[in-house]
Amino acid sequence: MIADNNSSDRLDTDKLTWAALLGRWMAFAKNAVALPDDDAGRRLRNSVVDLITLQAVWFALQNLDDLDPDERALGIDRADLLIQQHAKVLRRCWGDADLPPQVSELIEQATRQLTKARCSQSPDSSGSQ
Repeated sequence: MIADNNSSDRLDTDKLTWAALLGRWMAFAKNAVALPDDDAGRRLRNSVVDLITLQAVWFALQNLDDLDPDERALGIDRADLLIQQHAKVLRRCWGDADLPPQVSELIEQATRQLTKARCSQSPDSSGSQ
């Protein structure tokens, strides 16, 4: 069968990106069961859901403009709640002193993306007040 260039079956890169991320998150979750049964391994295994959620929120915030304008504020509010909730769980699990640099960086990246999303949605996003 010859593909039609005008076909609606063309590759949707946004869906492909989400599918690739989902595949990586699933592999990460599967591999987590094989972590050592020591303190660090248990902490990482217990952090899988929170790490994946923060990555998903970070990615979704980058695609906020795909939402209808009426839904963006709600999306930002939900992202804020999810970041706060999962960052709190990770900090409690690891303790601030023991928080691995990659985990700390993920929390910071999600928080920065949230700030960026808020600024881009504000009525005066030019920065002047």
